[in-house]
Amino acid sequence: MSLHALALLGGRPIIGNELAPFQAIGEDDIAAVTEVMRTGVLSAYIGAAGSAFMGGPQVRQFEADAAAYFGVRHAIAVNSWTSGLEAAVGAIGIEPGDEVITTPWTMAATATCILHWNGIPVFADIDRATFNIDPASVERCITPRTRAVVAVDIFGQSADMTALRAVCTRHGLKLIVDTAQAPGAKIGQRYAGTLGDIGGYSLNYHKHIHCGEGGVIVTDDDDLARRMRLIRNHAEAVVNSDDPAQLSNMLGHNFRMGEIEAAIAAGQLRKLAGRVASRQLAAEQLNDGLRDLAYLQTPVVSPGCTHAYYVYGMTLDTQGLGVSRERIVDALRAEGVPGVMAGYQNIHLLPAFRNRIAYGTQGFPWTSPHASRQVTYGPGTCPIAEELHSQSFLGLALCVCEFTPADIAQVVVAFRKVWAQLDILKTQAPASSTAE
Repeated sequence: MSLHALALLGGRPIIGNELAPFQAIGEDDIAAVTEVMRTGVLSAYIGAAGSAFMGGPQVRQFEADAAAYFGVRHAIAVNSWTSGLEAAVGAIGIEPGDEVITTPWTMAATATCILHWNGIPVFADIDRATFNIDPASVERCITPRTRAVVAVDIFGQSADMTALRAVCTRHGLKLIVDTAQAPGAKIGQRYAGTLGDIGGYSLNYHKHIHCGEGGVIVTDDDDLARRMRLIRNHAEAVVNSDDPAQLSNMLGHNFRMGEIEAAIAAGQLRKLAGRVASRQLAAEQLNDGLRDLAYLQTPVVSPGCTHAYYVYGMTLDTQGLGVSRERIVDALRAEGVPGVMAGYQNIHLLPAFRNRIAYGTQGFPWTSPHASRQVTYGPGTCPIAEELHSQSFLGLALCVCEFTPADIAQVVVAFRKVWAQLDILKTQAPASSTAE
């Protein structure tokens, strides 16, 4: 078999060895952890009123650094971005049965954070070009019970904040922005995640800022910041008021970040700009190498925005190609390309949502007397998201490897090799074994 034959059909792969995984931790991070360990203070929170309610010195320093970096009045460290989302939805004063609109293209926590406060998630469709929530679809989903929108800056690019803010202002809704995958991306001169009422970032192991597990919430609203800090740390033990408005959703949690994670996160924050720039260079190299491939659309970046490229998101015209996406994906993976994604995920199609089962087995909170209508999920709810997931979206997870310029050059060669042999790929079955 020719060495130029597709690896899927018995040829030699372009990328013969695994590429180096993304390595976030350096000697400076190890030194920071060692320094914290020597103090013996791994957490300094107390779930009661007093100076220790706000945590230890590392947590407070990271929060100050993050607020300065992102240009916001408040940054609130939490033990995960899931916790951050739950604190955000609780802080806006959601009532049982209230509806909150979000996107199906996200991690499940973006929707379950609504259920945790006995709210009802409603899924809007997404934009075919950017994969972010579609403001026009959001507007069509609004009812008298809608309280907020949780937008997601998917794959590294901000959602259309101008349009979303206009919709939310027109209908009196709060806007929460899940920027887990896009820290460091910008809309004009502002950072993604800072243009809603509340935003925030994930700090878990494969994100741009990595401290193992963690998150940081950002806001310019003093009252929302106060309420999120209360929810983070056993609010019910601290709030000293009989006013229902002050007690609402003040069932606190332990969402507290430890001192070790905060020390790592502070160091990682200083590396964010360099990491985003590295991903942007990789994306530019991919754009240059792939943009002329037939029936392949490389990422679309909205005017005035930058992209942090957690994922390099593309679309395929499979009808024009005459080859299924699955066949293309198999061929790329056989050539050794890491991080290839066939589709993403549609949260509204998960069994928990299709069957409307969350608390117990009787459909609560959907069947609660506080819910004013029957919200259903399933196929057909978000047709663009569903089509992209099932047929045309093709992603390259830039978060999984270092992806040096030499690595990206090999990825480009692998793509071009597959595209050069589409006619062969259409007609020949995969080889039972690889060539020597």
